Amino acid sequence: MEIFNMATATLTSKGQITIPVQVRTALGLETGDRVEFVEMEDGKFSIMAASKTVHDLKGLIQKPARAVSIEEMNLAIAAQGAKTG
Repeated sequence: MEIFNMATATLTSKGQITIPVQVRTALGLETGDRVEFVEMEDGKFSIMAASKTVHDLKGLIQKPARAVSIEEMNLAIAAQGAKTG
């Protein structure tokens, strides 16, 4: 992994940080947006914007080849529960 820029923030006594402007700009963050901290390997974390709306997610998951009935869903849930129970 190549590091292009480095930004530093200071942790307050309340556990808060101010995200540096260059990071906010790169992530497209605005006031009120949420961020996620994703644990990677070796104690490192990745920060990513978590401000996607439902409309932004449209098309992310493709439609199933065929519709599944409620009965089929219930049977699949029961079968999975029997495996883990």
